[in-house]
Amino acid sequence: MIGLEVKDARVFVRPGATDMRKQINGLALIIEQGMECNVFEPSLFLFCNGERRILKALYWDRTGFCLWQKRLEKHRFPWPRTSEQARCEIDAEKLRMLLEGVDFWSAHQELAYTRVS
Repeated sequence: MIGLEVKDARVFVRPGATDMRKQINGLALIIEQGMECNVFEPSLFLFCNGERRILKALYWDRTGFCLWQKRLEKHRFPWPRTSEQARCEIDAEKLRMLLEGVDFWSAHQELAYTRVS
């Protein structure tokens, strides 16, 4: 993305539905008050509507806010419905998977053991 290196930025997802009528100012307030994040940090903030067909991404690029929107014509975005947290952080690989429609939210978690007995 122009002005933001995703590999260097943190990526935050707001679980649940967001009103997609909100634009930059409304989403920035959600980021600061609801997600308790600094909107001016090098981070990408993702929001999705209730039908999971519209995704918005907001970030600050040092000269102003950038707002991107993607609307799916068919299918739905995999999206966390609810969470006890106000935000979830994902990495660049999971962002790529999210945009491609891969539901890593429901994938099996890797198990790590140190002993058999």
